[in-house]
Amino acid sequence: MRSENLRLDVCQNIVIILSMRILITLFLFLFMNIFCFADPSLRDYDEFDIPEGYFIPVISLQEFSTAYCEEGDKVKFKTTNDIFLYNKKVIPEGTTLEGYIDKKNEPIIGTHGAMKVFVNKMYLPDGYEVPIKSYIYTANNNILGGGLTEPAEYIKKPHYARRFMFRAMSVNQYVPGAKRKMGEHLTVSAGANLMIILVAPIHLTHTVIE
Repeated sequence: MRSENLRLDVCQNIVIILSMRILITLFLFLFMNIFCFADPSLRDYDEFDIPEGYFIPVISLQEFSTAYCEEGDKVKFKTTNDIFLYNKKVIPEGTTLEGYIDKKNEPIIGTHGAMKVFVNKMYLPDGYEVPIKSYIYTANNNILGGGLTEPAEYIKKPHYARRFMFRAMSVNQYVPGAKRKMGEHLTVSAGANLMIILVAPIHLTHTVIE
């Protein structure tokens, strides 16, 4: 009789233990589902570097100009498409980047206004902030604007054709003189398509899976 009671107690304990394990498994499953629905932007934790010299296409989220902006004024940009490193999406479309006007030159006689924009922050869609070092890219050492103005005058200059050189015959031509017009301010409009170039690698600890 005692052995039967003992067996019954053992069976009941086993049933209780199995029931508790099933309840714990269900709880964990429900918790993970709730967490996933509450935060649809999942993370893939895999550290990697985006190399120096990498280009990131962006659009400007605001207008900025040498006419009314000063050095240190903040500017914001947003990526226009997904950025891939090999076959891995590392920067999603819509990632926000922030920087400031690093240097500004007012327009002068002979030269248009110019700016150099440094971009130092990147915000992934999950809100994670990544420090970066980059500039708005141009072929002129990343300087926006700064080109020569149009000539303010043209002077008449004789031009000798090769077949007439020994006969002292020439044709008068107008060529740009030494004087140039006053430069104009540089304005980058909101929505302008720009390119950012990294001057140091970006170290990322994860990517965002939407």
